[in-house]
Parts: sequence; structure tokens; C-alpha cells
Amino acid sequence: MALTGGIGSGKSLVSRQFAGLGVEVIDTDVIARELTAAGGSAMAPIRAGFGPGHVAEDGSLDRGRMRERIYADPEARRRLEAILHPLIRRRVAEALAVSAAPYVLVVVPLLLETAAYDELIDRVLVVDCAPEQQIERVVRRDGVTAEMARAMLAAQTSRERRLAAADDVIDNQGAPGDLAARVGALHQSYLLAARARAG
Repeated sequence: MALTGGIGSGKSLVSRQFAGLGVEVIDTDVIARELTAAGGSAMAPIRAGFGPGHVAEDGSLDRGRMRERIYADPEARRRLEAILHPLIRRRVAEALAVSAAPYVLVVVPLLLETAAYDELIDRVLVVDCAPEQQIERVVRRDGVTAEMARAMLAAQTSRERRLAAADDVIDNQGAPGDLAARVGALHQSYLLAARARAG
């Protein structure tokens, strides 16, 4: 099962709520941060491909500088993704292979931008909210300008395409209590489906 949504839609909040219900969560953003930490396996190819100017003093990825680069240069973004995506997918596949959980929630922000996970997932859950809310949340969370937030949003697949690909949708525009209720209901339906598959 994949959880996706546009930047600032609330994927992390939703995944934390599923985790609070005992669901096993694999977050590809967490994996990406591990790969780009000092000594992470993505850092050597990143240094080779982008130069030392994109590496922080401690040997980790200079996230601010790389973010500015990839949102100004689509080719740079594709080169970074070509480095990171295969490494992340391998980690996800390894974790799924050893999981004994009834179902696993794999958080993949760029699910529809890559076909890398098609063979690993059987259902898509989309967290959705209005673009204006996304921009506001990203500005508040990341400390970027509204212009940068809009560029980040524009670099992702469209809201319409994401919703068209969804098996389930969580509307994250309302009250937190509404969100928790929706997560709880989906969790129960996923458990029932997992038990039915197990026979």
C-alpha cells in the first residue's frame, strides 16, 4: 500500500496516525535522509555528479543549496532522482520482503513521477488538500518563500492526476478529528482486506 500526496498535503501527519494504530510504515523521505547523511551511500555519487559545493561541511547533503538547484534546473532534478530513486527502492523492497505485518504503508511523495514502485504496491492512498493550503504549509514548515513553494508544487504531478490514480483519498482540509476518524476507518478496512487475502 502506498501513501502519497503533494508537498504540504499532510502525508507525514497521516502516516504518523497510521503508525499510532500499529501499522508498519516505511517512509521514503526518511530513507532519503539516511542516504544523504554524512557517510550515506548516495553522497559519493552526488558529490561526483554535482560537485563539492552541494555537500555540507559535515559531509551530508547541503539540502538548501540542492533544493534551489533542482527547482531551478529540471535536468539537475532528474540527475538527483536517478541517483536516489534506485537506492530508495532497494531499501523499500528489502523492508517489505522481511515484513510480517498484515499490511505495510509505504510513504512515497513522488509515487506518480516514477514507476519504480508499481510492482511493490497494490493500492494507492492519496492525501489531498487545496493548493493554497499546501503553499501556506510549506512556507511555514520549511521557511521558504511562497515563490519557492509554488515552484516545488509545480514540479510535482498535478492534483488531478494524483486523484485519478487514487484507490482511496483522505481530505486533509478539515479538522484534525475528521482526519483521525478517516484514518481509523481506512485502517480497519485495510486490515479486513489483508485478512481476506491471507485466507
